[in-house]
Amino acid sequence: MTVRIGVEEEFHVLDVETGEPVPRAGSVLHGLPEKRYTTELLQCAVETNSDVHTTLDGLLADLNRSRGDLRDAAARHGLAVVAAGTVPFLPEGGPSVTPSSRYRHMVSEYGQVAQEQLICGLHVHAEVPDRDTAVRMMCLIAPWIPALLALSASSPFWNAADTGYASWRTMVWQRWPTAGPVGCYPDAAAYDAAVTELIDSGVVSDPGMIYYDLRPSDHQPTLELRVCDACPEAETAVMITGLFRAMVTWAEARLANEPRPRCRGRHEWLRAATWRAARSGLEGDLIDPVSRRPAPAARVIRTMLTRLRPELEACGDWETVSELAERALANGSAAHRIRQVAARDDLLACVDEMVGLTGGAEGRRRPPTPPLMSVVRSGLKRGDVEPIGG
Repeated sequence: MTVRIGVEEEFHVLDVETGEPVPRAGSVLHGLPEKRYTTELLQCAVETNSDVHTTLDGLLADLNRSRGDLRDAAARHGLAVVAAGTVPFLPEGGPSVTPSSRYRHMVSEYGQVAQEQLICGLHVHAEVPDRDTAVRMMCLIAPWIPALLALSASSPFWNAADTGYASWRTMVWQRWPTAGPVGCYPDAAAYDAAVTELIDSGVVSDPGMIYYDLRPSDHQPTLELRVCDACPEAETAVMITGLFRAMVTWAEARLANEPRPRCRGRHEWLRAATWRAARSGLEGDLIDPVSRRPAPAARVIRTMLTRLRPELEACGDWETVSELAERALANGSAAHRIRQVAARDDLLACVDEMVGLTGGAEGRRRPPTPPLMSVVRSGLKRGDVEPIGG
């Protein structure tokens, strides 16, 4: 039976002229279905939730529809939406928190970590037969998910500076106490006991704050991938979803033959592999999950495709996923392409490019004159790019 899939996408809400995040999520979401479109911790971000799908074609049509509706709703208020890990600019005066008791508690408890949550991610859900299976799958799948992060990397800029990272979102995100690679658990009871222990420690308040890169959903029969940047192009999100579904399908089959596969342990390298993917994207080495040594990103991605080909073919996804992956390797990560725009033009042109990629050709803002150039707090012009620490 084909594993069903679903996607959550997060979007920055921007002023269309300055490219700055603005606390206008309420305006954008007004009139849109609440179950499909929702708020986030900060008022300058929104989230969409796809329907459940069995085909990548159906998912792509769904994502394009949601993005189009969101684009049109934003445009009515002089706003734009961008799917990317970060955008180049931070909001003047700091971000505004969405008014809910949970979000207020998070800001009170976590301070600057919560206030700087100016990042957006892609979350993929793949159906699992039961929670025990989901937990046991994590140990098998975890070594390969840094490669999915590299494919999604779209966040090189922060506060008008080039961070040197392909996914600066990952660096911001990993400051949360429960973010990062997940450990290995023999069953759901052991995993749930560990979560309860974290909650009892007072460090987190509920299971929803378990931010591992992989986790069994707390309210759906799915395994959830949380490591990826939000993707400017919907096709990238679809490619990652297809790869993740193939991983889940492969892991389920292996567990059926070997209910408790032997774990090699020593999971410390996974954090290093995640860092490497965030630093390099597709433009440098990744950590090969088999040898645990550096290897060119293209080799790691193609090895992953080869290993997953039977599962991709069984789902009817091989042609789509392999073609999109080869295109990504040829063109580079979104972070790489965004940097090219900055080098050729300026940071506002980067925002313009991301707006267009997110919403499709009709969403691309093409002003007849150069974009407005204002001065940021650092004294840099909007079009200047300076490396962090420069």
